[in-house]
Amino acid sequence: MRKLVLFLHVSLDGFVEGPNGEMDIGWVSYDADLEKHAKEILSTADTVIWGRGTYQMMHSYWTSVPSNPSASQHERNHAEWIEKTAKIVFSTTLEKVEWNNSRLVKEDVEEEIKNLKQQPGKDMVILGSPRFAHYLMQFDLIDEYKITVSPVLIGNGLPLFQGLKEKINLKLIENKTFDSGAIGLVYQTVK
Repeated sequence: MRKLVLFLHVSLDGFVEGPNGEMDIGWVSYDADLEKHAKEILSTADTVIWGRGTYQMMHSYWTSVPSNPSASQHERNHAEWIEKTAKIVFSTTLEKVEWNNSRLVKEDVEEEIKNLKQQPGKDMVILGSPRFAHYLMQFDLIDEYKITVSPVLIGNGLPLFQGLKEKINLKLIENKTFDSGAIGLVYQTVK
């Protein structure tokens, strides 16, 4: 059975977005080590899962990378990977998705995720989409949490965990420390 994996960067004080809604780009200790770590995580997945907002942001940015002369090789490689990868967007407000290999799901989120887990293939990764991840956490649909903790305190913003109605037991299966001071953690849910 495929796993649904959440991959997010978080500040040491537990936020995935800053106080003005900015994503992790400005405060993540992103370097060659974290690029390699992200590539390892994404190599286990063949499907990306997003909510509307993250899909729109990612589509706008990553489709522009191939024609951007200042894009790094890492960015070009990631843009190529994401272009080829299946992308499933969950939204009740979007009418269509136009990115290569994208599919829109407008209803029955729980059932769709359960069905996707039964299909053959590699893991599915929620890449960003913290609000959608909060929704999925309420139904205990996430199988692994792959969290990179950056050595920064941002004070407030959107927390990594929010709106949980029940306790979710986790088991630490991996941890890595990076030269930047960031820590990579992998937790599995204990069912």
